[in-house]
Amino acid sequence: MNRATFLSAVTGLLLLSACHSAQRAVPIPHRDTTTVQGVIDNFGNQLREEHLRDTTGSLSAIVFIGHEIAWSRALGKADNEKGIDADTSTVYRIGSISKTFTAYLMLLLVQDGTIGLDDPIAKYLPEIKQLKGRQASDTSEITFRELASHTGGLAMEPGLPDAAAGSIGDWENKVLSSIPTTDVLFSPGTQFSYSNIGYGILGLALSRAAHKPFMQMVAERIFKPLHMTSSFYIIPAGYEGRVAVGYHRNGFGGKPDGERAKAEYFGRGYKVPNGGIYSTVGDLANFVMAQYSDSDQLAKKYRDMMQTIQTPADPHYAYGFGLFVIHTDDGSVIADHSGSVAGYTAFMEFSPGSKLGAIVMRNCDYGVEHIPADVRKVVVELAKAVDK
Repeated sequence: MNRATFLSAVTGLLLLSACHSAQRAVPIPHRDTTTVQGVIDNFGNQLREEHLRDTTGSLSAIVFIGHEIAWSRALGKADNEKGIDADTSTVYRIGSISKTFTAYLMLLLVQDGTIGLDDPIAKYLPEIKQLKGRQASDTSEITFRELASHTGGLAMEPGLPDAAAGSIGDWENKVLSSIPTTDVLFSPGTQFSYSNIGYGILGLALSRAAHKPFMQMVAERIFKPLHMTSSFYIIPAGYEGRVAVGYHRNGFGGKPDGERAKAEYFGRGYKVPNGGIYSTVGDLANFVMAQYSDSDQLAKKYRDMMQTIQTPADPHYAYGFGLFVIHTDDGSVIADHSGSVAGYTAFMEFSPGSKLGAIVMRNCDYGVEHIPADVRKVVVELAKAVDK
């Protein structure tokens, strides 16, 4: 059986439906799919054990192979106080995975000819010249390429008090106010240093270049064409009951509560292009599957750029555009990103070559130490099985 036929068999026979903690397995008659089913079963069992260690909130997970959902499952409560069970349509914040969308939008604008990857940000956002340079470098020369790959030299956060607070409608002004308080730690392009404010500046620069609001562009150019019908920055009317309450714990042993997560929703400050999206596991799977689809609106050469190391850091674990890029011992590539904000965590991992991946979302921001390894393991093991 060739790889294409095997993928078709797997995706056609592994479809599982899940609601709450129940799941139904479709029999897999062909012996070649036994390993795939075993890997997915082990993943599901491991997630159940992780959830049982700390039952606060919920966990929603999905595995996709090719362009089909192979398995999905939800465990626990989307709202502890109201006793509402989570399911795979429950909405969570995805935190820093939002950066992947910002990078994707950037490359759409590059593809359009609106911007060039090596255009200086100052061409559209002259306020960037106000950065606090610790190094003898011209901050007006920082480029889209450098901000998107975290090589712009910027500190992780600005020095502005309450930069991450304030109305989401005022996020652009928060970025502008943050720029003069943001340190430049090294000469742009020479090192890798993860920067949240860098992606805030990137999002605003994209908006300036395209003469359109950033959130509107993401909705029109990513959410809508990729059928991400439950993804947004601002919760629309009628969706409130589908959004999981975010549980945050203050300090070791503290009682989890949802107040900080609620406060962050109304006051995310500058953290929109770098951490503002709400989504579901199914919607995010649609976005990831587009990253290896020849029918995607973004040309392959630009998708390849996202998944190719763009940094001068460790060549085995570095950053592309909006994605961490890992070269495994067998020579394959894994792309991933995680996100963590008050009350929520999310983990996204996929193999572009094998065309498969996995996602886990939670509505609590602690007790997740083993889940990233679980997600990595299922993707690596599935890739080995599919590529046989």
